[in-house]
Amino acid sequence: MMQDKLITIFGGGGFLGTYISQRLLKEGARIRIAERNPHNAAHIKPLGNLGQTQFAIADIRKKDSVRRAVHGSDMVINLVGILKGDFDAFHVGGARKVAEAAAENGCEALLHMSAIGADSQSDSAYGRSKGKGEEAVLETFTSATILRPSIVFGREDQFINRFASLISMLPVVPVIGGSAKFQPVFVDDVAKAVVQALKSPSTYAGKTFELGGPEVVSMEEINRRIASASERKRGFLPVPDFVSGIMASATGWLPGAPITGDQWKMLQSDNVVTGHDGLKKMGIVPTPMGAVMDEWMVRYRPHGRFGTRLRAR
Repeated sequence: MMQDKLITIFGGGGFLGTYISQRLLKEGARIRIAERNPHNAAHIKPLGNLGQTQFAIADIRKKDSVRRAVHGSDMVINLVGILKGDFDAFHVGGARKVAEAAAENGCEALLHMSAIGADSQSDSAYGRSKGKGEEAVLETFTSATILRPSIVFGREDQFINRFASLISMLPVVPVIGGSAKFQPVFVDDVAKAVVQALKSPSTYAGKTFELGGPEVVSMEEINRRIASASERKRGFLPVPDFVSGIMASATGWLPGAPITGDQWKMLQSDNVVTGHDGLKKMGIVPTPMGAVMDEWMVRYRPHGRFGTRLRAR
């Protein structure tokens, strides 16, 4: 069903985009990776056959570049998202431009990647922009499919790896938002959901699905699991909310700050599936963190793969 379909993927060179691209290429689709700097997506070309991958320079804030990237496409995927900066420019205005281009081009399907917590009334600027972005997409392309994943994890992620690096350096690890709940979802499960939605666009048209893994875990528990997988015996120091709130307000604007004020607001709400469970609907068995995390946690262990295993605790 996907054979020779041309699918433009905005933000396709990133962490999630790489997994989605690989699955689409296996289905026989042709993909066009639309990035501000396509050189960042060069690693995708060897994943397919000769001529199966194209590249386009595009900035979703600029209408003409979006139209050029979408021209001739059968389907469009928008994966662009930021954690800092002008949320509305990317999540709302950019999402609208992609939807408009897909509609003008007569595309069969549009898949928009949002996030759990998307709500136009959210206290968080990130959550508000994601919610408004969904509204903008559906106003323009009413049959769009929207996916809202929880925290996405995998070998190249910026979530598990960030904490693993911190745990490898500190004897006592401060934990911000320790009681906040997450439902981490494996990156390849999200990629499977994207492909499933595009293979049967009429089934998922105009619908919104949340994507979560098989476990609901707290931020503190996630840190403890990472420490165990990386063979590090560590103490954990939960940071009270009022302290982390002050810290976020005072230093969140600095480059490299551990948490911004907006991220602190996001941690005040659990990041778990409460709506339509997309993986269940699509018949995808979710992958637990423990089943795959050892594959890359080895590099954070003392002496790497040559270190002595700690006694089971």
